[in-house]
Amino acid sequence: MRTVVLASGAGTNFEAVLLAIASGGITNCEICGLIVDRKDSGAAKIASRGNIPVTTVDHKLFQNRSEFDSALFDAVILHKPELVLALGFMRVLSKSMIERFPNRIINIHPSLLPAFPGLHAVRQALEYGARVTGVTVHFVDASVDTGPIIAQKAVPIPEGSSVESLLPIIHREEHSILTEVVNLFCNGQIAVDGRKVTLLSKD
Repeated sequence: MRTVVLASGAGTNFEAVLLAIASGGITNCEICGLIVDRKDSGAAKIASRGNIPVTTVDHKLFQNRSEFDSALFDAVILHKPELVLALGFMRVLSKSMIERFPNRIINIHPSLLPAFPGLHAVRQALEYGARVTGVTVHFVDASVDTGPIIAQKAVPIPEGSSVESLLPIIHREEHSILTEVVNLFCNGQIAVDGRKVTLLSKD
């Protein structure tokens, strides 16, 4: 399944997907391109090591949001993907993008949605005094972190945690749950009916 990845940061989830494909943990998946909004991102460096084409669509180079959205849309369409993975991509996707790929854009978020949506979810959880946070993999819809939930994993917050100490714990769970979901999707084992997502067995 032709897959395009959107990323902005270090690219740890992107790298986890690549490693899972290489090890056979994800099958029937071809990463055909990476699109970043910062050319110096860690994700871009990871892609270059794996000879994966990288396209930079920097929002700072466009006069307005509409121009950026159009350029991003064109960059994605160029790869003719069947799946789009938004892995730490820090831009809200356009309505045109979402309508072009209904239930085919997957995002990962470091909380148990609908709790703590948007930016700085780990900090939000700590400031709120939550005892448990988590990871959510979901389809992207027209709003921020509100799409149908595919899978979730709870992460207990150790006493005295900081953002810096909690993030590595969350990242480990992100890598695990993300690769499981991508494998299921690429092998036709995810069914969607409205907001209800069903994970199907191979049988």
